[in-house]
Amino acid sequence: MDDPALQNFWDDLRATTQARIGLGRSGDALPTTRVLEFRAAHAVARDAVHQPLDTGPLVDRVESVGLGRPVVVTSRAADRGEYLRRPDLGRTPADLSAVPETTADIGFVLADGLSPRAITDHAVPLLAALVAEFDGRFTIAPPVIATQARVALGDHIGAALGVRTVLVLIGERPGLSVADSVGVYLTHRPAPGRTDADRNCVSNIHPPDGLAYPVAARVVAGLVAGAWQLGRSGVDLKDTSRADALTGDGRTYRVIDSAGG
Repeated sequence: MDDPALQNFWDDLRATTQARIGLGRSGDALPTTRVLEFRAAHAVARDAVHQPLDTGPLVDRVESVGLGRPVVVTSRAADRGEYLRRPDLGRTPADLSAVPETTADIGFVLADGLSPRAITDHAVPLLAALVAEFDGRFTIAPPVIATQARVALGDHIGAALGVRTVLVLIGERPGLSVADSVGVYLTHRPAPGRTDADRNCVSNIHPPDGLAYPVAARVVAGLVAGAWQLGRSGVDLKDTSRADALTGDGRTYRVIDSAGG
């Protein structure tokens, strides 16, 4: 990329995205700098997957939000290796006897998922933003921290809590540009056996480069209100929280109707 004008074009465009674009060439290969950047990003993503969630400090930080002392549970996956090899074990609990039975409206599950680092970095301020956005309109059960967890583990936990709606804050699969993104999965009337079609997801929460906590909280609150009005979550529930701001015509837009895990 010897043309200065072309180089400036790609430099300006790269400032707007985390995607790897306009990397240039060195003979028949990428420049050494770009190869090293790729390998470093790959190493960060691998570390994010394999690094275990340190629940000790997290329990204290979650408690500081003011919802009570969180309970820590785990899935049937015995360790990180088994969790990665056996997704089915990550969807079912080992023991939920410590989870209190409540009649609360909302239950929060903080799940390590495929990026425990994301939960360490973002879960507590995101949880605080959600509580602030709900502004006392709902009763909230004591939070639950889940390790070696897939999204569907939240259905078991929500049923054990006895909540009307469960919100699973989970570390999303790391990529080569983002290793600490959080997704919030909403299931109305959670119960074992719910499918991906019964859930909604707000994804890519990782400020400053991803969705900001207050914005994510507003979208989630809108989906919760919609689920309560509709009587269910999933593919029939649309996000309308930003329609007026985007178009001014009241048309509905979907964030993500359902997603796997």
